[in-house]
Amino acid sequence: MEAKREIRTPIISVLGHIDHGKTTLLDSIRGTAIAEKEAGRVTQHIGATEIPVTTIKKICEPLKGDWTGIDVPGLLFIDTPGHHAFASLRKRGSALADVAVLVVDIMEGFQPQTYESLNVLRLLKTPFMVALNKIDRIKGWNSKRKPFVLNYNEQPDYARKEVDTRIYQIVGDLYDKGFSAERYDRIEDFARNVCIVPVSARTGEGIADLLLVLIGLSQKFFEQTLRLHLEEAGVGTILERKEERGLGTTIDVILYDGQLHVGDTIVMGSIGEGPIVTKVKALLKPRALQEIRTEQQFLRVKSVNAASGVKIIAPNIETALPGSQVRVVKEGQELESVVNEVKSDLEEMKMETSPEGIIIKADTLGSLEALALELKEEGMGEITKAEVGNISKRDVIDATTIANRYFRVILGFNVAILPDAKEAAVQAGIPVFISDVIYRLIEEYEAWMKNEREKEKQELMEKVTTPAKLKILPGCVFRQSKPAIVGIEVLAGKIKSGVELIKADGLNIGPINEIQDKGESIKRAEQGMQVAISLKKPTVGRHIHEHEVLFTDISEEDVNELKALSGSLSPDEEEVLEEVMEIKRKRQFKLE
Repeated sequence: MEAKREIRTPIISVLGHIDHGKTTLLDSIRGTAIAEKEAGRVTQHIGATEIPVTTIKKICEPLKGDWTGIDVPGLLFIDTPGHHAFASLRKRGSALADVAVLVVDIMEGFQPQTYESLNVLRLLKTPFMVALNKIDRIKGWNSKRKPFVLNYNEQPDYARKEVDTRIYQIVGDLYDKGFSAERYDRIEDFARNVCIVPVSARTGEGIADLLLVLIGLSQKFFEQTLRLHLEEAGVGTILERKEERGLGTTIDVILYDGQLHVGDTIVMGSIGEGPIVTKVKALLKPRALQEIRTEQQFLRVKSVNAASGVKIIAPNIETALPGSQVRVVKEGQELESVVNEVKSDLEEMKMETSPEGIIIKADTLGSLEALALELKEEGMGEITKAEVGNISKRDVIDATTIANRYFRVILGFNVAILPDAKEAAVQAGIPVFISDVIYRLIEEYEAWMKNEREKEKQELMEKVTTPAKLKILPGCVFRQSKPAIVGIEVLAGKIKSGVELIKADGLNIGPINEIQDKGESIKRAEQGMQVAISLKKPTVGRHIHEHEVLFTDISEEDVNELKALSGSLSPDEEEVLEEVMEIKRKRQFKLE
């Protein structure tokens, strides 16, 4: 009879819209305060926390006493910066996570990133549940650290009604996206329905309900999926590479399959040429309920089973590539075949680049992918170079070769700019944007582009002739010729000295020599202004007359420039431009 194979710890990914409370929810489970320490209160790196089943049983005691048939050893939570990083943490075409928790603010409902997260979950076929967070903000709701289903009946009718209404709004949103959903305690078939668990990360309400559902979903998922049993050789993903006092270079890894032992030969992706081959010198595990990124007192262990967050100490890992695979070489397995597998995985993760695009740098492969995808979704152009590491002088030199000035920039997420690169960037006029929060980095780049485009538009508008329409006022002929001086009203657009004027029949009457307002010379006059203009070419009474309407003469080149600057003209100016073009067409037709 075959011995029962041990089930590995399920990996639970927590994702959702910015500020909807992903990290705070985990803090509530852990009893820690990681969220307060995050840059901009937004998670920027993937962290891992193990919750033992003994802790889960204790939290869920008010809801469940009998744990017969539950073989899950606990839960490994991964806190992600968002759906992009979640999608980039893949193992051969599927998500690193076995089950996902989609966190949604009950007051705000579905937001753009929530829908994007749903699309990724569907694409990667990841089972998920919804944690409807911030229930404590419902008016009249008395939130306590107890199960939601037990607290629900203690609430006023109007507060319960408000919660039910908001839950069914979420049910409707999910239905529109092709998912059947219901509040978890009203579901009979969990295989066919997405369960919604109302929670408060702040007070701890609903945490027991959430963990119970996750244990149930994980157990059911494991019963149906053979890949969730331990295998002989470990496979993982590098979360982060660090230089640590007393330890040297270490890598934080999520081991998602198999086992890993001290002394194992491992192969991993590298920033340099080809994969790294090394031996595990030591394994350090965070204590239960401690986050791998912030743990100070690691436990030294001989081996770890999937799924686990573990810190690996090994020689020659200074160029280990965060986001890439770590694979154990099985006893008797050819090293070359494992090296080729890691190479193949790196090839799959390579980003498409374009000769004309932005240069981006990040501290991990996952961050790099997240930044690239965010830029693509924002429609902010192609990427010409995407690498892990600090911004170097070579990056600046590469940026100077890009023709499009809006792409001639460098974006760095959670990296530094080296001193010689900083000096080179200043000399070459290459803008460098660095932030430890992805959305802020993109916002800064967007703001710069907007400002530069506005400056460019203003400069161009100074150079080109813009459409304007003016009328010679009756009784305001101050001089008939050489130069003619007449009073006019600007009916639409703007006029400036030097622009050529034409009549309604297309006849050119020369440039405006000077504009005066109340005896003072001015550079321009706008719609509604009444000013005097001097014209050297025409004679009043012969070439131009009182009441006559004149237009600025716009060259074909200027017309093209104006059309390229969408939104640069007012509706009145757009109308005048059409009139001018029609006048010129008719004039050309007569000449032919």
